[in-house]
Amino acid sequence: MSAGTSDILIPDQEPAELARFREQWKAEVRERQAATTSGAQIEPVTGASTAAARTISPARSDASVKPANSLSASRRPATYVVAGASTATTHASHGQSHLSPNLARAVEVYRKAVFHEQHSQLDEALRLYRQAFRLDANADRAYFIEEQRAQERTVVQPVSHKKVPSIVSVDGVTRDVQKLEVHKDKSFVTSGFLAQVLKNFPENLVFEPEDEKEGLPPINLIPDELLLQILRILDYTTIERFAAVSRKARVLSLDSAIWRDFVQLAYKPPQIADDESIANVVELYSSDYRRAYIEHPRLRLDGVYIAVCHYMRMGSSENAWVNVTHLITYHRYLRFFPDGQVLSLLANEEWQPQTVIPMLKPNLRMKGFYIGNWSLSGSTVYITNLVEQHPHAHATTEPQSNKYFFQMTLALRSRPLGRWNKLDFIGYDSVNVEDGEAVPLPLKNERSFWFSKVKSWAGY
Repeated sequence: MSAGTSDILIPDQEPAELARFREQWKAEVRERQAATTSGAQIEPVTGASTAAARTISPARSDASVKPANSLSASRRPATYVVAGASTATTHASHGQSHLSPNLARAVEVYRKAVFHEQHSQLDEALRLYRQAFRLDANADRAYFIEEQRAQERTVVQPVSHKKVPSIVSVDGVTRDVQKLEVHKDKSFVTSGFLAQVLKNFPENLVFEPEDEKEGLPPINLIPDELLLQILRILDYTTIERFAAVSRKARVLSLDSAIWRDFVQLAYKPPQIADDESIANVVELYSSDYRRAYIEHPRLRLDGVYIAVCHYMRMGSSENAWVNVTHLITYHRYLRFFPDGQVLSLLANEEWQPQTVIPMLKPNLRMKGFYIGNWSLSGSTVYITNLVEQHPHAHATTEPQSNKYFFQMTLALRSRPLGRWNKLDFIGYDSVNVEDGEAVPLPLKNERSFWFSKVKSWAGY
C-alpha cells in the first residue's frame, strides 16, 4: 500500500471495532436528526461521537449534522451547522439564532417576500424572492428553520409578564407610519406617494401665471373658502383636471369636505353591506376620503355596462367548393339603479347601442329584457331574480308566469385605477322557480362588460 493511500482502509479490511464504532456514531447522528425534525432541542455531541469525528476522514464523514468549533466547546454553548444552510448556527443552550451577515440578510429579504405574498403583492414578493436567493441559495431553508425554532420557543417558554417581541420588523412599521401624512394645519389627509410629493411643496402657494412676465392671475383674489365651495359642486373628473393645473390647485382639491361628500353619496347599500358604515370603509384607507373613493370598489350608476359578443355560424351554399360563414354580433346591457334594481337586455346587431341606451328604462318591454336585483360584496357583483318582462300585445292581457329566472356573478375591475369600468363573468345560472335548482349556463361566447357614461343619468 503506497504512502498516498496508507490512511484509507478498504471496507473489507477495516477492523471490526472501527466498523462497529462507525455504526454506533451513525445511529447517534440519526437520532439527533429525528429529534431536530420533531422539534426537540439539539443536545451537544459528546463521548464517542466526538472521537469519531476526529478519527474518520472527511471522505467518510458526510452526516447532515456535525459539531462545529470543538476546540473551545467547554467554554461556550455548543453550536451545530444545519445541512443545506451551511452558515446558520444555533446555540443549543439559549435557543438563539446566529446567522452569518450574508445569510441573515437573505433571510430578512425572504421574510419580507413572504409578507408581501400574504398581502397579494405578488410582483414585489417575486422580486424579493429572487433577491434572497441571489444572496444565498439556502435562504428558504434557513428561514423555515428560524420560524420553526421561534414557534418552539413560544410554546416552550412559560407565560411571563415580559413583552413578547413582535414578528413585524421595525422597518416595516416605520414604513407603514410614513405612509400616513396628516397636515394638521390644513383640512385634508393624504397618504402614500401623494403625501411624499406634498412634503416638497412650499407653505404659501399661489396660482402662477402662464407667462412669467405677466403678473399674478386674478384667481388669486378669490378666497380659498369660496374656491372650495365651487369645487364641491363639480364632479370628481372635473376636480382632478383642475388639480393638474398647479400645485395650489392640487392642494385645494385634496380638501376632505369635497371627497367626504362623494364617499357619502356613493357608498350606501347595496354598494356596501347593510351593517357596514362609511367610517369603517374610510379607515381601511388611513382616513383618506379621496383614496377611499378612488380605490374602494363601487358600481357606476351614471351609465351602462355593455358587452359586445361575437360567434361564428356556418351558412349554406349552393356551391360545394364554397363555405359560407356568418359572423353574428349581439350586445348585452346592464344598467344599475341606486335602489338595488338592475336592468338586463340581450339585443342582436339590429339594435345598435345608440338606439338602445335611451330606451333602457324599467318600463321597456321587448324580447330579451330582464329586471332583477343587485348587490356588491367586495369586488364581486351578485345579480339575482332576473325575470324576463314579456311584451304584451294588449294592455288587458294578464302577465305570463315565468318558470325560470336567471342570476349572474360578476367580478368588478378598474382599468385604470378609480374607473370601475369593467365587469367580468364569473357565473351565469338558470334557476327553476318551482324547486330552486340552479343550472350553470355556458359562457363560451360571453365577453366582459365595459362601462359607457351617459351624461343625462345621475350617478347617485
